[in-house]
Amino acid sequence: MTTLTEITVAGNDDRRDNIQNNRLLVALDVDGTLVDHDGHMSPAVRNAAQNVVGVGHEVMIATGRSLNATLPIIEKIGIERGYAVCCNGGVTLRLHPDLDRGYEIIQKATFDPAPALRALRERLPAAKYALEDEDGNFLSTERFQDASFGVEAVGVDFQTMLNATAVRVVVFSTDNTPEEFTDAIRQIGLSGVTYSVGWTAWLDIAAAGVTKASALEELRVQLGIDAAQTVAIGDGRNDIEMLTWAGRGVAMGQAPEEVIAAADEVTLSVYDDGAARVLHSLL
Repeated sequence: MTTLTEITVAGNDDRRDNIQNNRLLVALDVDGTLVDHDGHMSPAVRNAAQNVVGVGHEVMIATGRSLNATLPIIEKIGIERGYAVCCNGGVTLRLHPDLDRGYEIIQKATFDPAPALRALRERLPAAKYALEDEDGNFLSTERFQDASFGVEAVGVDFQTMLNATAVRVVVFSTDNTPEEFTDAIRQIGLSGVTYSVGWTAWLDIAAAGVTKASALEELRVQLGIDAAQTVAIGDGRNDIEMLTWAGRGVAMGQAPEEVIAAADEVTLSVYDDGAARVLHSLL
């Protein structure tokens, strides 16, 4: 006689086998997607993410945050094995519990920030500047600090920043509207770098050709996952390339128009647990 327990176990095994045969690469933005703009992750989003991790999909954080600000999110949704993309594609991690600290850096894209910094300083002299160097330290002007850095920024003069090797550069202006800031960036005509403007007068700069999508594509090829079996959820302008890259690109409900235009579909806003709705559809 077959018991209910045996039927349930068999059903779960069939489900896992089906997931493994149809394994997805699921890329998740953090701020504005998994957490709201106060940094809060709802229980619904956390549980949905944990469930998708648990069934065997390749779930990856893909964020503009630096490494130390990304690790708490990885821990919260229970990713112990796999990969994560930080610094808008500038840093890629491999995660495994046998590694020291549970992770290792397997890719880091650096660049010379001096040309971009000089051009920006001339056009936006009152802006604040921060730079993540190749060793993971943050250098900043005017004691500029943000939660996405993950470490305490060290105040330096502008010349010191010009001489550094960068993984990520951040520019923030309190004297400009986002529209004025975006217009100023376009007028500067930055070359040799990849950049994206945030929700406010905020600019992220990475090495030329480096985006979340470029880092995710390397991992997709390495893992042997078909391009059609990729899913990405995001809300910011730095997610546009990722949403276009994904077989199923999902924009959060509060995303700007150009982000929504790049996506295949739109979910609810971060305050309505839009990411949870998408994640449940993957189970």
